[in-house]
Amino acid sequence: MTDPYLIALDVDGTIVHEDNSLSPSVYEIIREVEEAGHEIIIATGRSFPATYEICERLDIRPQLLVSANGALITRRTKPEFDDERAYTIDHVETFDAAPVLELVRERLPEGQFMVENAEGLRRFTHTTFGWDISHGLRVPFEELAVEPAMRVVVMSPSHETEEFLSIVEEIGLHQVSYTVGFSSWLDLAPEGVNKATGLARVNAELGYHRSRILSAGDGRNDIEMLEWTADGNGIAVAMGQAPPVVTAAANARTTTIAEDGLVKALRTHILRA
Repeated sequence: MTDPYLIALDVDGTIVHEDNSLSPSVYEIIREVEEAGHEIIIATGRSFPATYEICERLDIRPQLLVSANGALITRRTKPEFDDERAYTIDHVETFDAAPVLELVRERLPEGQFMVENAEGLRRFTHTTFGWDISHGLRVPFEELAVEPAMRVVVMSPSHETEEFLSIVEEIGLHQVSYTVGFSSWLDLAPEGVNKATGLARVNAELGYHRSRILSAGDGRNDIEMLEWTADGNGIAVAMGQAPPVVTAAANARTTTIAEDGLVKALRTHILRA
């Protein structure tokens, strides 16, 4: 084998389907790629517990994980454990969410809000949020920002995606980083923080040449990671269902998640490299 690749993978829409199911073919290609000597990490908007859960399902235990869209880096420090206790926080970014929450609520008064702190505790306003909130706290809007936030998510089910995008642009969120999902979903992070900054921080330690990095994703929160990978002459793969703005950030494209596009991408660019 030639020099190994560092492979940074988004989760939702890249590894797992919308219903969180994992294709056996995707599981098998991940095992094949890792056994060939390449290094796989996860780069996701999910919380650390949800990131670790994906690692368990894939039977991988990366040295470092990128969660919360780059705001949280966790490190495997306790090899005697084979559960979440094996990882500790390596780096975390937070911000004061109160001003931006007020700004967003002015334009989205029917919005549903969730705020995640540096320890992963989630405070939320609606139980219909659609997340795992079993370890969270339902609170009034005024109590969402009682401590610095690692991540804020806003949902507005009453808005169609294009209308939602227009409203978000009008709000002018200059003091934070933000991305909009496929639906009426707004993800807020500390200013200048995204999956690209998380991946760059991880690779500063792992030391892969930028041309030996492959990243893959399908959402707007993957744009910076794909651009960073492509700018370093690495392989930036957009999934087949990705919107045009995501595809434009990549230098490679594969088929959709429904067609096991990740399998095709890894077989084409990594196992045949």
